[in-house]
Amino acid sequence: MLEQLGLIGTIRDEEESPEEPDTDSDQEDGPIVLNRKKKFGSHGAKDFNTDFEFGERDGLNDDDDWVMSDIMKQLKNKRTATTLDQKIEKIRKKRKADEKSAESDAAEDSAGKNQEHDDDDDVKPPGGVDDEDSDDDDEEEDEDEDEFDSGDEEILTKSDTLRNKERRGRKRKEGEEAPESFYEDASQYNDKLTFGDMNLSRPILKAITALGFKQPTPIQKACVPVGLLGRDLCACAATGTGKTAAFMLPVLERLVYKPRTSQVTRVLVLVPTRELGIQVHSVARQLAQFTSITTCLAVGGLDLKSQEAALRAGPDVLIATPGRLIDHLHNTPSFELTHIEILILDEADRMLDEYFEEQMKEIIRLCSYNRQTMLFSATMSEEVKDLAAVSLKQPIRIFVNSNTDVAPFLRQEFVRIRPNREGDREAVVAALLTRTFQDHVMCFTQTRKQAHRLHILLGLMGLKVGELHGELSQNQRLENLRRFKDDQIDILVATDVAARGLDIDGVKTVINFTMPSTVKHYVHRVGRTARAGRSGRSVSLVGESERKMLKEVVKSAKTTVKARVLPPEVILKFRDLISKLEKDIEAVVKLEREERELAASEAKLSVAQKRLDGSASSESQRVWFQTQQERKQSRMSKALQEFDLALRGKKKREKFVKDGRKKELTSEERAQFEILKAQMFAERAAKRERRPKRARAMVEDDTPTAAANKKAGKGGRKSVFDKELTNTSNKALKHYRAGPSFADRKRLGLDRKHPGNSRFKKKKK
Repeated sequence: MLEQLGLIGTIRDEEESPEEPDTDSDQEDGPIVLNRKKKFGSHGAKDFNTDFEFGERDGLNDDDDWVMSDIMKQLKNKRTATTLDQKIEKIRKKRKADEKSAESDAAEDSAGKNQEHDDDDDVKPPGGVDDEDSDDDDEEEDEDEDEFDSGDEEILTKSDTLRNKERRGRKRKEGEEAPESFYEDASQYNDKLTFGDMNLSRPILKAITALGFKQPTPIQKACVPVGLLGRDLCACAATGTGKTAAFMLPVLERLVYKPRTSQVTRVLVLVPTRELGIQVHSVARQLAQFTSITTCLAVGGLDLKSQEAALRAGPDVLIATPGRLIDHLHNTPSFELTHIEILILDEADRMLDEYFEEQMKEIIRLCSYNRQTMLFSATMSEEVKDLAAVSLKQPIRIFVNSNTDVAPFLRQEFVRIRPNREGDREAVVAALLTRTFQDHVMCFTQTRKQAHRLHILLGLMGLKVGELHGELSQNQRLENLRRFKDDQIDILVATDVAARGLDIDGVKTVINFTMPSTVKHYVHRVGRTARAGRSGRSVSLVGESERKMLKEVVKSAKTTVKARVLPPEVILKFRDLISKLEKDIEAVVKLEREERELAASEAKLSVAQKRLDGSASSESQRVWFQTQQERKQSRMSKALQEFDLALRGKKKREKFVKDGRKKELTSEERAQFEILKAQMFAERAAKRERRPKRARAMVEDDTPTAAANKKAGKGGRKSVFDKELTNTSNKALKHYRAGPSFADRKRLGLDRKHPGNSRFKKKKK
């Protein structure tokens, strides 16, 4: 029917994705083009300027930009110095000018030698062209000049080889899965359920239609009915399947159904990163646009005063990061969490790990006890004991996907880094980005320092690059994200701050500079592509020390995993190019350092001027739930713990400290440091898993798992000793306190009278 109408149907969940036929060794599809300008040809370049770009948007005209306008107003407008891209362009132009002058000097020397040998030859070259015109032509050629010569093109345009990665080791059988300890499992859902069947209010259905949602996703079909019942739930679904709407729809419906009687905050949504908080806030505002429900965003980097004013008004829904929320709880008058009815943790496994441990304890302590709690993540823990900090009450388990499942239409590829070749990682990434994956690419690194270096390096190669990590200001982070979404930059180099929850349209490829510390981190990183049923690709660089992680990924993969092999000549060419660019990288870093020092001195000068004028602000210092000494101590203990775990042995420690003091690291040392950071986290996580769990007296419930154990005959009948040990009822406690009962005394032939009473009677006589 769809074909008759000229329409194309969407791919359903049960249908397979259209994949290319797998072969043992196949070449990369399509020819490799080093520079997009070459696609137009020499004639086309004159007719159409390939460097042309549309100017910045004057106003917010897109459909969803009205949501972002309030957030952009809260950003602090500081004096903008020269950006990193401007510094890179300055150094590039300087290098090209130096090369041009060197070539002209060499040409003049050779011409002088020729004149000495041929003094009588005064004939002009054919096609007499003026010197000025030739100089102009040379300038135009220099602008379009690429980093590679024409002689290198034959080598650099060689195709990569793709091979299938075989699964090794036995698969886990269905019956081998760990027994669940949840109260109830609601992973089975009604597949025919629509938004109209969910008993949602008209304003919310109108907003769903305005957003263009047609059919609910599996996680939405499973979670919305349970969330409307007010039950605690723990949900897990693959990345990009609509988890935000899955928890916001039941929340908004409950707020519409039960209007507030006073100005208090009733819903709290906690997120790990600022960018994810902004994204969740925009979705919540769009779903609540036809209701009177108010929302508020409280994340770091935005204006404190405007957030305090919004919180005093008592918004219905508050989306916050833990640090900024605690700041407001201790410093904003008349704001508290005692009226919270629903607590939601997005990316819950991240919120409950060691980094947010102290902050989450403080928030849970201040929250209302009688509340509904909902946990959502793509890599959720399958055991309640790991979620004990949130004090769930009879939680319902909704696992639409396994907690290590990647997106269904993701093509996974791996590039092997040979032993003693760790320094080739930058060359491999540069080759992939220059030859194969030229746009809509996210590249993940383990550290901020490496992300910054890659930004400079790729920028000097002529690529349009941006970076996203914790050292940037909030203004820079949002600006880089916006430029990447608007196709103004082709590559976004980021740390794990961008690995969770961010929904960026059109990301085609994700590249991992090093393998992340755990499989969970890998799932979240590659989840930035192949979202909402689209296809995508991930390419990860794997060294010898990361092979164990690769085996785990291959074992859990449901589709064929490919091994990409780059020609050695290509890697060699890029390695030589990077070594030539090292001086330019140092020059860019030097410019940045000088600008930072100038800004710091200006800031000190302005503070001193304010003190002299007597206009310095006399505001009281903001309070935190920990003292400065406690915060410093906790950070130091964690840092020392990482150091001790990763560097066991005196020689290893001394080498690490010695390498850390070096101002200039080699490419191998930089790569080893990236891998070491990942290993530190992995070892720390393994140590937490080995830690003995707290013993608890559990009342026997008629749970499905208990019934299954009885049917399977596990454990058999309990002994009298076990019954007495685990029986915590009031009757049993009374029995142990008062001693044997009358029936027990009769059965055992004991004296029915208490010995204490008989002695007391004798004394009385």
